[in-house]
Amino acid sequence: MTQRTQKDRNTGFYDEKAECMGRAERLRFKQGEAVRAFQYACEKAPGYRRFMDERGVDPKTVRNIDDFSKLPVLKKNGMPERHQSNPPFGGFLAVPVEELKRIYASPGPIYDPEGRKEDYWGLRKCVYNIGFRPGDLVMNTFSYHLTPAGIFLDEACNGIGCVTAPTGVGNTEIQAKTMAGLKINGYIGVPSFLMSLIKKMEELGYEIEKDLAMEIALVAGEILSPSLRKGLNDYGIIVRQAYITADLGGVAYECPQENGMHISDDLYIEICDPVTGEPLPFGTIGEVVVTDFSNECYPLVRYGTGDLSVLDEGECRCGRTSYKLKGIMGRADEVTKIKGMFVHPRQIDEAAAKFPDEVEKIRVVVTRSGVTDMMTVEILLKQGVAGTDLLKTAIDAKIRESTKLRGNAVFVAEIPEGSKKIEDRRKWN
Repeated sequence: MTQRTQKDRNTGFYDEKAECMGRAERLRFKQGEAVRAFQYACEKAPGYRRFMDERGVDPKTVRNIDDFSKLPVLKKNGMPERHQSNPPFGGFLAVPVEELKRIYASPGPIYDPEGRKEDYWGLRKCVYNIGFRPGDLVMNTFSYHLTPAGIFLDEACNGIGCVTAPTGVGNTEIQAKTMAGLKINGYIGVPSFLMSLIKKMEELGYEIEKDLAMEIALVAGEILSPSLRKGLNDYGIIVRQAYITADLGGVAYECPQENGMHISDDLYIEICDPVTGEPLPFGTIGEVVVTDFSNECYPLVRYGTGDLSVLDEGECRCGRTSYKLKGIMGRADEVTKIKGMFVHPRQIDEAAAKFPDEVEKIRVVVTRSGVTDMMTVEILLKQGVAGTDLLKTAIDAKIRESTKLRGNAVFVAEIPEGSKKIEDRRKWN
């Protein structure tokens, strides 16, 4: 199918001055802001200052980017414990709670504060540069409950003049009918769900050539395989990726060249050794470590996201001068994104702990059926315990309660010693 778009989604800048800043000037600016953000966090966020004290770092000794790069990495997978030991934000909040606009709860749990600054998450630039334009009617399929993705992308779309249909997650048939009935031309969500919606439209008897008005899609939350992108392109849809997190907002986005994701102008990013935190050379795979120098509410400095990527310093034909990330290439820890949601090993342990007399061992195996993530929960029962349908149903319910995802519990005779709590067997072709 040919693309049906009538709008120019391949040229233009949201903020040309910032996006096309000279590279030498950009590097000086970002490095200076990273050091400033560190000093601010030490002064205003007692939890971060305590983190430095625990590691014997005197903030006064950090004067330039060479000193900065030797700072310890603040690991995201350690934040739930920090938040719980000193609720609600582990001392990392730099302003009084009453100055916040919203508080979200992400899996872990981690509490994510949102300040009152306009475009707090820096996502307007992301949605515009991906190709959304004023007047687009956008279906936002990310959740509007607890986690921030639904609301902050909704506000970003409205901030550039789009109209949103806040459909959220699930309800595939209703969403397919809505997509056809309203002639939705923009989509936000995980890429596999967009394909599922199109297939549902076909199943319901819609004529795709006539009833599918979709032109542009911002996809995030799961890996976009080349085959899935091509499949969606064949329906006439431009599909571009964004790298967005609940605590940082817009981290990086694809431009019309679709060859890596441009890093946000408000972030300083390093690719680091996941164990030592040492910055790695360009072209080397490592952990994405982020310093957000635009967030005065919740300053995150050398924040280890747990995501793996490669930093690309090559020039882009779109004219933007920022470095790019060559996609997300997996995780540095066992935290795994399934159906767009992070699942932590501790969540699996919490569910198993509800059955101390029945469950000996537990693990999650993630596979892929077509474009859909499948979560199988393998259960090794204690000796003498029968694997009944009633027990399976109860475990399924606790897994869903803990992870907010529907899995399938199966009883197994063995879980190999040394197995990961979450084993990701998905293939991305």
